[in-house]
Amino acid sequence: MKRALLSVSDKSNIVEFAKSLIGLDYEIVSTGGTFKMLREAGVDAIEIDDVTGFPEMFDGRVKTLNPYIHGGILFRRDLDAHVNTAMEYGIVEIDLVCVNLYPFKATIERTDDFEEIIENIDIGGPAMVRSAAKNFTDVHIVTDPSDYSVLLNAVQKGEDTIEFRRSLMIKAYEHTAAYDSMIANYMNKRFNNGMGEKQFIVGNKVMDTRYGENPHQKGGLYEFDTFFSKNFKTLKGEASFNNLTDISGAVKIAAAFGDENAICIAKHGNPCGFAIRDNLMDAYVEALKCDPISAFGGVVAINGVVTKELAMKMNEMFLEVIIAGRIDDEARAVFEPKKRLKLFEYGSDRIVLSNDVVDFKHIDGGFVFQDADRVGSDEVKNAKLVTTHTASASELKDAEIAYKVASLTKSNCVVYVKDAAMVAVGMGMTSRVDAARCALKKAEEMGLDVSGSALASEAFFPFRDSIDAAAGAGVKTVIQPGGSVRDEEVIAAANEYGIALYLTGVRHFLH
Repeated sequence: MKRALLSVSDKSNIVEFAKSLIGLDYEIVSTGGTFKMLREAGVDAIEIDDVTGFPEMFDGRVKTLNPYIHGGILFRRDLDAHVNTAMEYGIVEIDLVCVNLYPFKATIERTDDFEEIIENIDIGGPAMVRSAAKNFTDVHIVTDPSDYSVLLNAVQKGEDTIEFRRSLMIKAYEHTAAYDSMIANYMNKRFNNGMGEKQFIVGNKVMDTRYGENPHQKGGLYEFDTFFSKNFKTLKGEASFNNLTDISGAVKIAAAFGDENAICIAKHGNPCGFAIRDNLMDAYVEALKCDPISAFGGVVAINGVVTKELAMKMNEMFLEVIIAGRIDDEARAVFEPKKRLKLFEYGSDRIVLSNDVVDFKHIDGGFVFQDADRVGSDEVKNAKLVTTHTASASELKDAEIAYKVASLTKSNCVVYVKDAAMVAVGMGMTSRVDAARCALKKAEEMGLDVSGSALASEAFFPFRDSIDAAAGAGVKTVIQPGGSVRDEEVIAAANEYGIALYLTGVRHFLH
């Protein structure tokens, strides 16, 4: 008879798994709450104390740290010396270990009580997982309830190969590595402002992408927690690496205005159209006017539900990706003939954002890590008016839109918004003046009237020349962080032209 050790925090399906193991001639050894659940369900199990000869002690801190447990897991069955030692000391082999760990994540989400948090750091569990994984040629290690049926099927069908056991081993080490990383990151956040000597970035694989940014590169999507698994739905096509990065930029802008009917059109991660309207059809039409040439083959993010009417309008041109809160069945039918169009949704009436609290970027030899940037809820509302001219309520709304879009657009950038729609944008330029000029030139080419618009920059204007250019275009409101040594010169220029100038005091570079 084989022996299986079951000790789980996540007890879903553990009773059924134990019964199936008994049916395969396994003897069950168990601990604490798992043992109690099994016995209450009528499963014949041996309590861990009866194996170790010691009771659980120190409030459960020590129960499995014992040679009768770790010896039974770790001794090699192919080495006579190991087998003889086990026989000499009465150590019974353990052939299967099923363990998942104390709920540290749930604990830190529920409480700030450090004593309780410390007690929910698992010691014996990771030790058993690592022991079983180390001896994977002799011992099955299962850490994920979804693998119960996989393991049972492999054993029953004679597919219990070394490759299969190795796959469980790898998953086990991923499990303990992620667990320890979570603890280390939490402790550094609590005591070192999140900037410890080590920084761990852990993601769960969602899928392979066809390739990376280019065909010769491998690529894949990894998620924090279960964000994509729970929220992101593929309706048509396959998301590429580039699609996913473009989607990320577009949805952040489209969802930056709460429940408003906002649409962002993006190309290569930057916005080429944006509008807010009372309905999504009007929002799309206005967003498209900003730069329909760049919108060709672009990504459209819709903070709402795509209907048949809107789908028919969007079908008038080639779009590569549509991502929305939801795309209803009639709209999906409209899109179906478009072979190259990819459709994704969040399964909600609005876009769902994860609102990650940290951000990082790969650089040669490592990565830089920081708190995530976002525009504060009162940042625009509390912006300081520094000119004699004041913006109207509608002009301030345009300024808010321009400022939020600018904060999510590659630096150096400027954004012009008029009547809640972006009419010009210049981004990713080495000069802010060039960004302004580029934006205005594009608007002129598109036949868009920029006069009366609000202009936003994600960083301060170092000289008055940007204000001169804005005035020449008929801009009425400007919002920017301020902080230049020439702020007074910039303010004077705004007063000279009758422009309302607001300073937020917060820079939003995006590189």
